[in-house]
Amino acid sequence: MNSFVLIQLNKLEFAEDIDMKYKYMRIQGREDSYVTKYPKGVFSLCWNLIRDNILKETEKELFISIDEWFKVNLPEPEPCINHEKVITFFKCESTEEMLSKLEPAIALLDKYEKAYDVVYTNFVGTIVYEDNWQVAVKVENGRMV
Repeated sequence: MNSFVLIQLNKLEFAEDIDMKYKYMRIQGREDSYVTKYPKGVFSLCWNLIRDNILKETEKELFISIDEWFKVNLPEPEPCINHEKVITFFKCESTEEMLSKLEPAIALLDKYEKAYDVVYTNFVGTIVYEDNWQVAVKVENGRMV
């Protein structure tokens, strides 16, 4: 069985000592993706707020600008583009700037009481994509393989 640390936060806070112990970090909700059967990631959670017409127009624009920043500044993993059954984790060693960019999105999840967890782990299963900032991991039936 894989070991991981699940940290539940009311506000996005990341302890330096946690980042030093673990290689990977993921912000995820408590509802499963229909594709992966694994908890939805932070971007899916926010897109669902838009889909469900929960966000105000200015909030929607804010999240879309965050999403665009990530698309411009980080490579989009090929397996994600191809809609393969993968989930992504940030690499703890290079998350500081990304997390600061995500803070407004996390604030939207907090505002609309959309539950999320921050998961730290060293064990992510089969990595099918890797760059300097993130990894994509294969999932089957809701489990990393």
